[in-house]
Amino acid sequence: MSRVRKQNVFNTITGALRFAAFWFMVVVQLPILVLLPRGKWSVKYMHVFMQILLWLSSIKIVKHGTISKKRPLLVAGNHISVFEIATFPVMFGGSFISKNDVRRWPIVGFVANKFGVVFVDRRPSHAAEALAEVQKAISTISYPLYIFPEGTTTNGAYVKEFKSSLFNVAEGTDVTVQPVVTQYCYHDGTPITEEDLAEHYAYFDNAKQDQGPRCSRERSAFGQIFHVMVLGGFTVNVYMLPPPPTGGMDRKQIAQTMHQIISDKYMELKRQ
Repeated sequence: MSRVRKQNVFNTITGALRFAAFWFMVVVQLPILVLLPRGKWSVKYMHVFMQILLWLSSIKIVKHGTISKKRPLLVAGNHISVFEIATFPVMFGGSFISKNDVRRWPIVGFVANKFGVVFVDRRPSHAAEALAEVQKAISTISYPLYIFPEGTTTNGAYVKEFKSSLFNVAEGTDVTVQPVVTQYCYHDGTPITEEDLAEHYAYFDNAKQDQGPRCSRERSAFGQIFHVMVLGGFTVNVYMLPPPPTGGMDRKQIAQTMHQIISDKYMELKRQ
């Protein structure tokens, strides 16, 4: 049975070198991002940027299924850690819909803006403005946009209920919504146990978990990247499921439908 690689001095040094290389990569590419105009080409460049991160983190992607060719396309998936932000653009191209707070994060906000991320103010008083912004963005691009409807990352033991407000953009429109399920495995293909996911591979806030194990130490996003580099990475199985018919559904019905599809598939994979 596979298990987490034991941490020792060699692994720690290797992880530190990889982490240093990651930051070197960021610094080297910042001038490129400054000069690259925000748009189709900067979104495509995100593939290169994230591919380097996955390589340095020793993360392997295994695809199952195909991404829909219909446009506009909104892709909804479960959210276990920061690495979904890297795996999705590498596999499909495209960009994300994200909370407005990210725009103000040092370096991260600048990079996200260059990579075509659509920032949404989630305050109820700004709901109409946020919806109009997303609808305008999704109607003018030829690549998919991704959302994580759980609204946060989880410990990987379950899929949290989806926030229906994130499906406003698809309500009463011709937007195709495709469910995608992400599963983390050891490098031999064995699913990572709930305990190991919570302790080592998932990135989450203990207080926001409704069930399953907690971690003994909460890490920052960059602390999680470093930890995974020390562990030697993992394999991500990504299952692209057929888009369900959502015509005539309101946002709450779409959210419930997508949650059932994604949760059922995720729990099925966990039982294998």
